[in-house]
Amino acid sequence: MTAPAPIAMLAELTYRCPLSCPYCSNPVEMAAREKEISTELWVDVFRQAAGLGVLQLHLSGGEPASRRDLVDLVAGARDAGLYTNLITSAIGLTQRRLAELDAAGLDHVQLSLQGTDADMADRIGGYNGGFKRKMQAAAWIVEAGFPLTLNAVVHRQNLHQLPEAIEMAVEMKARRIEVAIVQFHGWAMLNRSAMMPTRAQADEASRVVAEARKRLKGQLVIDYVPADYHGDYPKRCMGGWGLSGLNVTPDGLVLPCHAAQTIPNLVFDNVADKPLSDIWYHGGAFNAYRGEDWMQEPCKSCDRRKLDFGGCRCQAMAIAGDPAATDPTCIKSPLHSRMQELAQGFSTDDTAELVYRKSP
Repeated sequence: MTAPAPIAMLAELTYRCPLSCPYCSNPVEMAAREKEISTELWVDVFRQAAGLGVLQLHLSGGEPASRRDLVDLVAGARDAGLYTNLITSAIGLTQRRLAELDAAGLDHVQLSLQGTDADMADRIGGYNGGFKRKMQAAAWIVEAGFPLTLNAVVHRQNLHQLPEAIEMAVEMKARRIEVAIVQFHGWAMLNRSAMMPTRAQADEASRVVAEARKRLKGQLVIDYVPADYHGDYPKRCMGGWGLSGLNVTPDGLVLPCHAAQTIPNLVFDNVADKPLSDIWYHGGAFNAYRGEDWMQEPCKSCDRRKLDFGGCRCQAMAIAGDPAATDPTCIKSPLHSRMQELAQGFSTDDTAELVYRKSP
């Protein structure tokens, strides 16, 4: 199929991070600092992205503030005409640096939230004192006039704090909160047994979100990523493989999604070697699961195939061992019952210890 132009790009500037979150979706084997691409190449990639049709740029990591050239990168993105969102733990952001980012043209800040109190947040993030620093930085972000989104990844160990997280977003004058039940990719896969929510928790999270959306309509936007392992139908992952967005890793690989490297048969091009437009339209990894030709049954003849594109290819790889299989979240998948059994088994294991993310 002929792919449309992408509208968004995730630039993973570095895998370095002061936090050690066990739910991190970064790969277990992460590119080291010396392999990170240069300021000049990133800025050129931003220009190429804008020329390709990208409108929104999300600067992420790891922790993007670990890059000393972050202000220069934001300025380069603004010069390219991109709307720029900083996805950050806020550890490493000072009031002065925020002022510099504002002057450079940063449009929006998305702040991660590991818990609603210091005990929970610092334990999940693996960083003592992190919650206090995060709350101070949040005040600076709002004071500087940046639109603020909270990103709350929730799981078995902190889902009881979801109502407080939503109220915290209101109190912090955030415009949006993204409530994402943990997705098991990358480093998070090592923590399925410790973080898998129970079915009761997943159902309660959906109820809490529905009630809050009704109560806070017009005041707070609530995005919601429900639990895969307890669902009946898959999500339209990434808006369709290679249809609306792309990711660039710290060492310059271009991916159709942040977890695509878990699929062993794919080969990824690098921005140091090929133009971004060539990778987007002609790259083998991007064309592998575009459209419908790759689909197996039951997806191939299913009426939902144009709604969810068969679900998540990385999840199919993780559970079915075949990236072209139907996402086992789907009730039409022959492995759906296996996925439910996995969820039940993991969610009753309260003895598992957290495996903290290691920074390269």
